[in-house]
Amino acid sequence: MSIRASAQLSTPESTNLPSHTIKALSFFSGAMGLDIGLEQEGIHVVLASEIDKDARLTIQTNKPDCPLIGDILNYTANEILENAGLSSFEDVDLIVGGPPCQAFSTAGKRSSFKDERGNVFLTFIDLITQIRPKYAVIENVRGLLSASLVHRPHNLRGKGHPSLTEEEQPGGALRYIIRILESAGYGISFNLYNSANFGTPEIRERMVIVCSRIGEELPYLEPTHAKNGEYGLQPWVTFRDAVTSLSGQQHQYVKFPEKRLKYYRLLGPGQNWRNLPSELQKEALGKAYDSGGGKTGFLRRIAWDAPCPTLVTHPAMPATDLAHPELDRPLSVEEYKKVQEFPDDWVITGNIQAQYRQIGNAVPISLGRAIGRLIKRHINNEPIKQYDGFVYSRYIGCDHHTWKRENQKDLQPKQLELAI
Repeated sequence: MSIRASAQLSTPESTNLPSHTIKALSFFSGAMGLDIGLEQEGIHVVLASEIDKDARLTIQTNKPDCPLIGDILNYTANEILENAGLSSFEDVDLIVGGPPCQAFSTAGKRSSFKDERGNVFLTFIDLITQIRPKYAVIENVRGLLSASLVHRPHNLRGKGHPSLTEEEQPGGALRYIIRILESAGYGISFNLYNSANFGTPEIRERMVIVCSRIGEELPYLEPTHAKNGEYGLQPWVTFRDAVTSLSGQQHQYVKFPEKRLKYYRLLGPGQNWRNLPSELQKEALGKAYDSGGGKTGFLRRIAWDAPCPTLVTHPAMPATDLAHPELDRPLSVEEYKKVQEFPDDWVITGNIQAQYRQIGNAVPISLGRAIGRLIKRHINNEPIKQYDGFVYSRYIGCDHHTWKRENQKDLQPKQLELAI
């Protein structure tokens, strides 16, 4: 039996929910970090969508009664609603999703909508406009703020080449997405958020776009924490706070190469390669020593009394090491779960590399809760507290007011023959 057929034959748990329950459809669900946060705020996820086999098994293991579909390219809007146990006439409260971000990541090739993952992003936007939920939330990386609609390779720019077209200009992808959603009547607000400001023991910055069907621009997410407790909020949660409960437990982890351990044994909590004796720094980094950039991810030990740096999908890669503050090993799967705030009984399936990848790609639970609180309070007409001058991330100009002033142009939705 196909995955699609089995999902259609399942009995959705949503059919037994009280009529006042806020229901959400989740796409690109991964290990369900965002969804756990929503459910902790009382929003019920009635359908998940995921294509990664390990993440699918994670969902099926932890949420066996939640309908699970595969690639959204294979489903119509009506088929998605049918799988969720909803009628085509039912008003959907919320759609959430974090479409694959590699096409927009500043660390990737920035191929934007020419990339197959960019096409899936557009399909997701189309589903929002077809299903027309009351609210939609799109989570993505900072790179989406500056990604072009159509990417021109750098070797085809500059002297001797035509000027960049509107579609090739920075920010074209986001402008296009906004125009589609606004044309469908949605009010759009967005910002770049550091998860540490919501209680996550991690410096993890993600863009969150919030769409409202009534055309209203929703306020920004309400922070619960600030770096040093500013605004009367709680101070940031530290790595020590996160992992204290793991004392005495067994840990699963990959190993560093022995040649790298030689240098780690000389470093203390919160230090990296720059804290090595000067005569060892070039030896430790090899060819990377003469490359550009700050190289702060090399030979990096986590500090005890600060939030963890952004978790990556493998903690032992040379340029993005995430070593324990004192022990000569990378962070463990168990520490990864604590930093991303997964419940202790939430099972992450697959081999150890698959577990690291799923957790590293997840939305932190506290950020999911902040999104859930915003939607729930807006539905219930409850006050949403805003703090003048609050620093939501390390980067300036990433809120929708500032970004629109600087980037919004009259780029109308049209056929994307060049892009897709």
